[in-house]
Amino acid sequence: MSSAIDILGTIIGITLMYAAPLMFTSLGGVLSENSGVINIGLEGMMAFGAFVGAAVGFYTLNPWIAFLVAGIAGGLLALLHAIATVTFTADHTISGVAINFIGPGLAIFLSRMFFDGAAMTEPIPLENKMPMLFNDLFSQGSFFERVFGQYATVYLAFILVAVVWFLLYKTKFGLRLRSVGENPRAAETLGIKVRTIKYVAVILSGIFAGFGGATMSLAVVNNYRITLISGHGFIALAAMIFGKWRPQGAMWACLLFGFAQGISVYLGSTVLNISSSLLAMVPYVITILALIFVVGEAHGPKANGIPYEKNEG
Repeated sequence: MSSAIDILGTIIGITLMYAAPLMFTSLGGVLSENSGVINIGLEGMMAFGAFVGAAVGFYTLNPWIAFLVAGIAGGLLALLHAIATVTFTADHTISGVAINFIGPGLAIFLSRMFFDGAAMTEPIPLENKMPMLFNDLFSQGSFFERVFGQYATVYLAFILVAVVWFLLYKTKFGLRLRSVGENPRAAETLGIKVRTIKYVAVILSGIFAGFGGATMSLAVVNNYRITLISGHGFIALAAMIFGKWRPQGAMWACLLFGFAQGISVYLGSTVLNISSSLLAMVPYVITILALIFVVGEAHGPKANGIPYEKNEG
């Protein structure tokens, strides 16, 4: 039987693996909503990024190229959201819902086009998935190997948390972005290009969501299928709210939800007679409970979701 320390290492390792795609996507939500644009289309952007990452990874056999192209794909969907919400001042929620239909639909359409009518991509050879770092540094099966022998995307996600935090709170651009999300009219009087800031933030949110999707299809598994992104974008959105619209808060929330996934995966691999359907519900139940009992009444940026029209006066 496995020792308690081995079990703990396994759960932590699974937690980090499943938290990484949520962290990428949640950081995208942080950027978008701090600029005043609600982006519930993260799910669709994530799904499209997952497909593009898997498809490009299969044809190029280069996971890093696939990862970058997936980010670009997510950014292109986010550009549609920005055009609708920033240029045409459409309702943010309705636009996001449309993106959530467009992303998976486009993924299935292109999958059938490039993979002989199949609604899933061909598997990427295991040696062409994202590389695992520090896998050979520790003895096989040890606690440290289980925890630190992670895919490169896990470490990249933590690095980007620090980068986004620095960008938001230590740079002039970050100050402008947050001011646009709080009071775009006042920001405009100071000479800040409000629409440009919003466009940049929304497109970046799509790029990050594309990274999150690619992490699922290039690291967690090795192909894209319809059920791969099943609510992960919404969990990332909940993590952003749980984290009070801050990158470090979103990171901790994603780790919590990743831990829930780790527990469910571990229990599903044991001899315990627990229904797989019940185990699959665990991360979503924890998401709801966290929003109800931990977050309480959350307040985002004051101008978040409010259509902004340029002052012509």
